[in-house]
Amino acid sequence: MSLIESLRDGKSGVIRNALLLGFVFCLAWGNPLGAQETLIQGLEKITQSPRFKHAHWGALFVDRETGQVVFEHNTDKLFIPASTTKLYSVATALKEFGAEYRFRTPVVRRGDVSPEGVLEGDLILVASGDLSFGGRTSPEGTLAFADGDHTYANGNPDAELTAPDPLAGIQELAEQIAKSGIRRVRGDVLIDDRLFEKAESSGSGPSQVTPVLINDNLIDFQFKPTQPGLPAELVVRPATSAFQVESKVLTVGSDQSPEIEIRDLGSGRFSITGQVPAGHTPVLRVHEVADAASLARTVLIEALLRKGIQADAPTLAEAQKDRLPRVDEVKTLPKVAELTSLPFSESIKLILKVSHNLHASTLPLLVAANHGETTLAAGLKRQHDFLKEAGVEVETISFAGGAGGTRSDYVTPRATVQLLRYMATRPDFPIYQAALPRLGVDGTLAKNIPPDSAVRDKVQAKTGTLYTGNTMNGTTLMTSKALAGYMTTAKGKNLIFAMFVNNAHLRDGVTAKTFGDDLGKFCEAIYLKE
Repeated sequence: MSLIESLRDGKSGVIRNALLLGFVFCLAWGNPLGAQETLIQGLEKITQSPRFKHAHWGALFVDRETGQVVFEHNTDKLFIPASTTKLYSVATALKEFGAEYRFRTPVVRRGDVSPEGVLEGDLILVASGDLSFGGRTSPEGTLAFADGDHTYANGNPDAELTAPDPLAGIQELAEQIAKSGIRRVRGDVLIDDRLFEKAESSGSGPSQVTPVLINDNLIDFQFKPTQPGLPAELVVRPATSAFQVESKVLTVGSDQSPEIEIRDLGSGRFSITGQVPAGHTPVLRVHEVADAASLARTVLIEALLRKGIQADAPTLAEAQKDRLPRVDEVKTLPKVAELTSLPFSESIKLILKVSHNLHASTLPLLVAANHGETTLAAGLKRQHDFLKEAGVEVETISFAGGAGGTRSDYVTPRATVQLLRYMATRPDFPIYQAALPRLGVDGTLAKNIPPDSAVRDKVQAKTGTLYTGNTMNGTTLMTSKALAGYMTTAKGKNLIFAMFVNNAHLRDGVTAKTFGDDLGKFCEAIYLKE
């Protein structure tokens, strides 16, 4: 039964909800219902709006305390969730590890150390899956993030670098190794990345999920304009001899557009051409490293050298995984250093605030590893069991990853609200809620409403955006725009909600942000009416 048919049918609660929906759409699209129009006519006019003509959408708003439905539409239909998937994977990991959990990454030695500090053997860094590896730690002891994360720089012009040195964790390990008394390593420097099997990340950003992450396994290329006709200033992060970069990016007139082309020549060599307009903000581009373990090995050897520790092994060689001892043997080797992360609560804040696909994709594998398992499938099975225990109708939904973006990811508004309502009953709920983007304030919701909106900072919710190229028509199809989380209304009522819009054409000035703004206005209308 359609919404209009339900309205005519007059079933309990539908008239009120339809009236509210009409108000919402009018507010969102500036198409107020005339005094002479009936509600049904107004709804028919709005739901036939060109940008929603082909869309599939649904929503559910409930009272957080009582569960009473405030508004619902297509509550049990399946929708592509995009990055609202992260609500599920983060909730599972938070329950698994707890907010205070800290990753611990040890460096052990295989061999004896002489009185002169010579290690007759190997140093082994044992990857723990630490998501930031000290590379985002701010002086305040929090994980630094920008509303536009660097992992999305190739598709987001607002992407920025954060201030902390991405090699800070590696440098701390090198300092501890020096304090242990080692002055020379005659063997090799090895990276043990056997915590879990490598997998593909879903969504945009880095494609490979690995147990060791240095700068999200990305190379940052930041171009700062100088004067027209002169080369742009280039900053490469992380700073390492592993990369050789030839830049022919010029500064051009301020009336031109940024254009950057990165050519990967292999073996860590890059040729970059293009232009940056004078007076433009720094232009950021990223490139995924080919081998995360080899990068970790190189930057660790370089850090050792800076601390006066000589490593006989070549700095730029690939990681020699066949030289690793058995896993059970590694656990018995003497520890010479250990990097301890910030609390896990900081990691989930980063994941949810900026919608970090790589870190979210890692979560199911970390859950699996916590039980001695190594596969994505094992981690998702653990997630299934958690969701079932939480009262989520888990058999009605589908996931194939932790970040959103796989072809198998589908949820219902009802299941999403069930998860959110369960999380609101947990002792760690304040951590979960605080990690969500705040409407009009930060993260992926920073710019969805005007600064003076009444609903600013009254909504904490996870966004989702997924689109693909409509090659035949030379346009874009938005497969999903979503928003789900918590809000407090003008009357002080606490609500839980989930909204999804799937399969809408982006053309004629309509963008994914247009729909994001619409969802923000939807929240504004609910805020004012409830």
